[in-house]
Amino acid sequence: MRAHIGTTAETTLPCKPGSTEPGGSGRPLKFVWMLPLLVVCGQLAFCGIADATTAKNNAPVEASAKPDIAPTAFELQLLYADRTWNWENGAAYFGMDRRIKAWTAGKDSPAVAEGRWLVTETGKMCMELAWRSKTYTTKPRRTCYSHRVENGNIEQRKDPDGVWYDFKHAKDDPADEHRKFEAGNTKGPQFDQARKLIDIRS
Repeated sequence: MRAHIGTTAETTLPCKPGSTEPGGSGRPLKFVWMLPLLVVCGQLAFCGIADATTAKNNAPVEASAKPDIAPTAFELQLLYADRTWNWENGAAYFGMDRRIKAWTAGKDSPAVAEGRWLVTETGKMCMELAWRSKTYTTKPRRTCYSHRVENGNIEQRKDPDGVWYDFKHAKDDPADEHRKFEAGNTKGPQFDQARKLIDIRS
């Protein structure tokens, strides 16, 4: 409890043992009793200031010493949802309902895939797709990409042991993989056309 400024010793000190008067009649004993109390209070105050200063000085060190961290599921959702990821010979659309549609334009046989996508709190984005063309059909297969934050930028790699590469810088960079993403289902017509070609019976 904070002491009020201007309070006298007689109103703040406890009674002398065996006496009902604050401090009793022996003033030298009163101040002798106060000395250890003042020393303890001073030490506690000093320790509090020292701890606060140490914590303040150590904050930047602790922050810089943190290991690589992963984007949250919410942050990954913002990067993928309702976007089309354009590939060299195809694309994939990540729907808001977590459904995904993809297509590739092979030399002789286009292929399409449908399935679901998901994100995790450990920085992963996974696609579960079943591909089909005129000549083959696959079972649903999961492909995952890991993400990490490095120096404020997001890096990506294909699991389980792909090489880390730039996915998205804090400020857009022409080399970013995320530059291949477009808002909305921009390749929907190409997917529908490829699916029709596959479904036509020869």
